[in-house]
Amino acid sequence: MAEQLAGLADDRALLGRTSTAERVADILRSRIAEGYFPPGTRLSEDGIGGALGVSRNTLREAFRLLTHERLLIHELNRGVFVRVLTVEDVEDIYRTRALVECAVVRGLGEPPYALDGLAGAVAEGQRAVREGDWKSLGTANIHFHRELVALAGSERTDELMRSVFAELRLAFHVVDDPRRLHEPYLARNQQILQALQAGEEDRAEELLAVYLADSLERVVEVYRRRVGEDGTGAG
Repeated sequence: MAEQLAGLADDRALLGRTSTAERVADILRSRIAEGYFPPGTRLSEDGIGGALGVSRNTLREAFRLLTHERLLIHELNRGVFVRVLTVEDVEDIYRTRALVECAVVRGLGEPPYALDGLAGAVAEGQRAVREGDWKSLGTANIHFHRELVALAGSERTDELMRSVFAELRLAFHVVDDPRRLHEPYLARNQQILQALQAGEEDRAEELLAVYLADSLERVVEVYRRRVGEDGTGAG
């Protein structure tokens, strides 16, 4: 935890002069998404508050916000922890993804579409593969799906899915073989991009639906083996 807190202190500059709970929550959300605080980690109020230079009340409000987003959990008399998802949580995340992402593609309307962000995420993934950086490949994959959702042009949908993708990263962080988890989907991302570039939104939606179903099956298989049904590591 000392090393983590030292790195977190570097984020103090992001707070500026008007330190707010929302900004602290943004910092912690990003750090959790990056795996800086892995699932199951107890978050020290004194340590994090000191590293960021914020009051206990501000930090508690940030914790409350992230608890509402299901990234943290408060355990009575024990403190605040980064959540360990259950298999049911993972299944619900993918159910939400399928509902939203497929609806976004279905509602795109007439081509051409603004696909620079999707193309950039595919290139980011290809670069990660060349460098053998499988954690960055997982990040690129999340970026691809965020860009896909952004095609809807809806701030509300973006905000909803930001929380969903952050929860998804909690599941990814307990997987012991990120290459096996993420590498097969880079080619699928490219296929979806190519279908959209060709104006074939029906084909893109079909590819996406199969993609998400296959990804759910793979993630649940690994997750059940790693943490058990209830997220206690009893599997």
